[in-house]
Amino acid sequence: MALSRNSQGALYMALSMAGFASNDALIKAISHDVSVGQIMLIRGAMTSVLVFLISWRMGALRPLTVMARPTVGMRVFFEIAAGIVFLSALGNIPLANITSILQSLPLAVTLGAALFLKEPVGWRRWLAIVAGFAGVLIIMRPGPEGFTTASLLAVACVFLAAGRDLSTKRVPPEIPSLMLTTVTVVCLTLTGGLLMPWLGGWKPLTLAVVMHLAAASVFSLVGYQFVIAAMRTGEISFIAPFRYTALLVAFTWGYLFFGEKIDLLTGIGIGIVVASGLYTFHREARRNGRLAQEPSPEVMEG
Repeated sequence: MALSRNSQGALYMALSMAGFASNDALIKAISHDVSVGQIMLIRGAMTSVLVFLISWRMGALRPLTVMARPTVGMRVFFEIAAGIVFLSALGNIPLANITSILQSLPLAVTLGAALFLKEPVGWRRWLAIVAGFAGVLIIMRPGPEGFTTASLLAVACVFLAAGRDLSTKRVPPEIPSLMLTTVTVVCLTLTGGLLMPWLGGWKPLTLAVVMHLAAASVFSLVGYQFVIAAMRTGEISFIAPFRYTALLVAFTWGYLFFGEKIDLLTGIGIGIVVASGLYTFHREARRNGRLAQEPSPEVMEG
């Protein structure tokens, strides 16, 4: 039986989240053997080749002059900054925890859209945002010395990723998603090489490390490609909640490979973050439905 477009989109989103979570697990496994700069450079170079070939094969390549837009530059900047802080945090925080904190991204996007794009946000969604970030605080759970550096970096990653997503909304539609991904990955790779001395320097590579990076580049590409397919196939309000499948994959890899377990308080925090995100998706879908039913100014004037 053929799947509906929404069902296909949900499947693509789940596959995308599995790809990203598997990439994170592979990188975490070698995070103390290579530097952040090396990860950005080597994994980025492998991913760049794969993305370039796919873009070329699908006819998505465009002249670089087409990409010379402020919104593209902003998106690339936020992506690079988010990548640096995420990789810096990943080796020093449980995989389940950092993945859970990142699930507050939709809340941060809604917050950014309200503050910087002047999009209307009702009191219910404001409460959901506050509740969601309260859940993040429960997951972080500061000790007597306060928050750990890694947990603060994870939160910083959320807001940088929100800046990336908000910038993406302003990228001209004539720029193909694959071309945008290609440029972003290449810029990430070059930044890793240029900032290598300040991002941990160069460490000797083993075959196991190279194999981890190669597999991570493939999973990263899977994540990028399927999230694009998801957003272009189904209704966003339907498929967006399936981003939380990343938690299931992260919990599984964290338990199997790193011996991580979820305690009660962390579980409560995760539940609050997910519930707040789902409620935000629900309210956004209802709002978009109302706007779609409203007559246009031309109809009203007629």
